[in-house]
Amino acid sequence: MLTGIRHKAVLVLGFVLLALVGDSADGIPGIPRWGAKASAQVLGRYVHIERIPVDESEWVAAPHGARALSESLEAHREEAMLYKRLATLRVDVPLPESLADLHWRGVPRPEYHELCTELGFERLMELPHRWADGDQPT
Repeated sequence: MLTGIRHKAVLVLGFVLLALVGDSADGIPGIPRWGAKASAQVLGRYVHIERIPVDESEWVAAPHGARALSESLEAHREEAMLYKRLATLRVDVPLPESLADLHWRGVPRPEYHELCTELGFERLMELPHRWADGDQPT
């Protein structure tokens, strides 16, 4: 039981960390001035953005530059909450598909070829390394 609780806590911290620091691969810009080190220090104490006090003088073990961090978070708190929501993996969404149905089997060749032709990307037609029909490039 405790392992599951720890696992969930790590996931929550990860999502909140992404909201503050950002992740260009996921299109999450993050909050200005909030780097990984300061974010980890503050989140290590407060866990959630909502629990971080507005006044940095109330922060326990405040990181270097706490005032600038506090001002930036207050100026961007609404965005931080949006980024947290976007970064959070949802597990409460009903899915009619089974796990086996969701397993990626490759690129559907006819649809991909049609799209490449439509967009004028004929050079990319054989780029996929795995086709849904099971045929693999040589």
